[in-house]
Amino acid sequence: MTKRTAVFTGTRAEYGLLYWLLKDIEADPDLKLQLLVSGTHLSPEFGCTVNHIEKDGFDITEKVEMLLSSNTSVGVAKSIGLGVLGYSDALSRMQPDVLVVLGDRFEALAIVQTAMIMRIPVLHLHGGEITEGAYDDAIRHAITKLSTIHCVSTAEHRQRVIQLGEAPDRVFNVGAIGLDHISRSEFLDLDELRESLGFPLSAPYLIVTYHPVTLVNESPTESFRQLLSALDEFPEYQLIITYPNADDGGRSIIPMIEDYAAINQGRVLAIPSLGYQRYLSAVKHAAAVIGNSSSGIIEVPSFNIPTINIGARQKGRMSSQSISHCAAEKSAIFDSLRVALKDRSNLCGEKFSNPYGQGSASKQIVEIIKTTDFSSIKSFYDLEIKGEL
Repeated sequence: MTKRTAVFTGTRAEYGLLYWLLKDIEADPDLKLQLLVSGTHLSPEFGCTVNHIEKDGFDITEKVEMLLSSNTSVGVAKSIGLGVLGYSDALSRMQPDVLVVLGDRFEALAIVQTAMIMRIPVLHLHGGEITEGAYDDAIRHAITKLSTIHCVSTAEHRQRVIQLGEAPDRVFNVGAIGLDHISRSEFLDLDELRESLGFPLSAPYLIVTYHPVTLVNESPTESFRQLLSALDEFPEYQLIITYPNADDGGRSIIPMIEDYAAINQGRVLAIPSLGYQRYLSAVKHAAAVIGNSSSGIIEVPSFNIPTINIGARQKGRMSSQSISHCAAEKSAIFDSLRVALKDRSNLCGEKFSNPYGQGSASKQIVEIIKTTDFSSIKSFYDLEIKGEL
């Protein structure tokens, strides 16, 4: 009997990470892939990236509209509520044996709490990580407690999930799933990338992705203005700027991106979504990646490309030597980028190794799905308590 394996995706970035896992589940005769698509994938405002999924040849089992066109925390909270309503109907129709969810987004929180109530076991990817500057951090730990099986990206993250009360035999260190692209994907060469983008990449370029910081006092518009001011100091570099995610404050950045691109025609390409192949191809040929996306910390180092990580959003996340951290201020961004571009060989040496693994997560996860007797019932795992509380 095949296991009905539902996979949830609510954002462009998460889908890119899940791509090879979807392919491997789809190809396995013991598993039946069910794909539930939601969130920004269905929003024209964020590029309607469901089209990318369909272009890749996947059959979508369910589409759930849940994202309000809002720029506030109230809008995000209401979107979670709409998600619960839509996901409960979708999961009732799908009847999966297990639900696979990646990461720490509010869209994922909505479906995982729905699955828990409906007694559907959840396999969670990328638990145990720390990002102190965003409410994603609390969401990630909440999803851990609502999940049944855990596939984490490092030994340190495995220990942290166990510390949260999850039994060691339910927590597997498989590495970061996004690194499977490094060993399995075909990338565009520079000419193919130019043609695909419809943009004349004629100079060294930077990739810029900046998301709002949701848990500390870091104004998304002011921080992004500081970033743009710093980038003005590097006119010899072209820029590929992708849109932010749907967190509160994200929509206020979009017109700033569009205005900056309009003022700097020929130098700046503003694009809602590159898609996983074009994004990683662009990274491969870039001079540096700058912003505050997790991809700059997890995937980009495998290309020996420097990352400038701005502000507090990713604070606490394990980082390699190729990543420079700086405040969301023009002078700090300028200094960090100048040093990274000048000393790239020192930051990204030949002996560099990505702490998030070497790109074999997907096949490990498939074996875990196939060999696990899933149950939504689990016991709290107590660490040995020494001394008095």
